[in-house]
Amino acid sequence: MTRRIIAHLDMDAFFAAVEERDDPSLKGLPVAVGADPRGGQGRGVVATANYKAREYGLHSALPISFAWRLSERARREGKPPVVFLAPRFERYVEVSERIAAIVRRHVSRIERAGLDEMYLDMSACPGYDEAAGVARDVKAEIRRVTGLTASVGLGPNKLVAKIASDRNKPDGLTVVGERDVAAFLEPLSVRKLPGVGPKTEARLNDMGIRTVRGLKAAPLEKIEAAMGRWGTWLLETARGEDDSPVEESGEVKSIGEQETFVEDTLDATLILSRLRDMADGVLDRMREEGFQGFRTGVLVIRFADFETRSKSHTVKDPVSTAAGLMIIIRPLLTPFLDGRQNPELKKVRLVGLRVEKLVKAQGTSGLFKNGR
Repeated sequence: MTRRIIAHLDMDAFFAAVEERDDPSLKGLPVAVGADPRGGQGRGVVATANYKAREYGLHSALPISFAWRLSERARREGKPPVVFLAPRFERYVEVSERIAAIVRRHVSRIERAGLDEMYLDMSACPGYDEAAGVARDVKAEIRRVTGLTASVGLGPNKLVAKIASDRNKPDGLTVVGERDVAAFLEPLSVRKLPGVGPKTEARLNDMGIRTVRGLKAAPLEKIEAAMGRWGTWLLETARGEDDSPVEESGEVKSIGEQETFVEDTLDATLILSRLRDMADGVLDRMREEGFQGFRTGVLVIRFADFETRSKSHTVKDPVSTAAGLMIIIRPLLTPFLDGRQNPELKKVRLVGLRVEKLVKAQGTSGLFKNGR
C-alpha cells in the first residue's frame, strides 16, 4: 500500500473563539455559544464552549439547562458566570472560508469535514518531519491572519490523525508515525474512538473493556455478539486501520434544519407545522446552493430522554418542492407518534429534516414540481 501522511486540522473552540476575537470584552471570560438558556428553562444544547467554560464542566452538546446550572454554581463560588451567546453562523462560515483559503496555499488536497475541521493529504511530503513543518506553517498563518488557533494531528490515515488532533489542545501539534500507532492508541479510553458515544462506551465497560488495548484483545465473536456487524468495524478502528481517502470536494452533500421545542410534545399538528416551515427553508437553501432537486429525505427525532432516531426514504426521481419533501417526511413521522416506533409514547424534544442525494442536472423532470 502506498504510504500516506494525513493531517486533521481542528480549530480550537471555533464558534466561541470567533466571538472572543470579534468582541475583546469577552477575553478571559467563560463563553458558551448555543441555545438561549432562559434562566435555566431553555431548550437545546451548547454548540461550543471556550476553554474557560470547559473548566466549569461545559462542553459541546451539553443541554443548555445543565450549562446554566453549572454557570450558576460557579457564580455562587465567586467565579465569573458564563456568557451565553446565540450562534452567528454566517460569520462562522465567512471565517471558515478564509481558513480554508489559507490551508490551500500550503496543501493541494483537502477535505472539509465541517466549519471548524478538515483533513489534509500531505503524502507528497518526504516524511513526517517535513509534514510537521508544513503544519506549523499553516497554524502560524491561520493565527496571523485570523487571530485564531488550530490543533493538528498527523498520522498514516484519517482515523489516527483525527484522534491525534485532540491530544494537545489548544494550539497543539501531535505526530503519530506508522510505527507509533499501536503505542498511541492502546492506552486511550474506548470513548476516544470516533463513533463511540456514551451508550457504546457503557456497553463495552459492562464487558470489562475500557481501553483500546482491551478492545483489541477481545475476540471478534464477543464484540460482534454485542455490537452486531458494527463490531468488525470497531475492532478495525481499535487497530488504527482506515483506508478512506481525503476526498477533495466542495459539493454540498446534504442540507437540513432542526428545531428544539419550547416544551416536549406529541402534538402531531404542531410537529407537522414546524416541519413544513423547515421544508420551505431547506428547499430555499437548496436552490441557493444551485441544486434543483433531491432524492432522499431524512427525518430526525430526539425524544425527551435525548434518544435520537432518524429515518430516511429515497425516491427514484428527483423532488424539487417543499410539498414533495413533506410527502416523503410525513409517513416517516407517523410511526413515532402512534407508537410503532415509539412504544412508550415518549414526547418529542427536537425534530429536524434534511435532504440528500442532491441533483444539479438541468431540466429536472422530478416529482411534485407544481407548488412549493
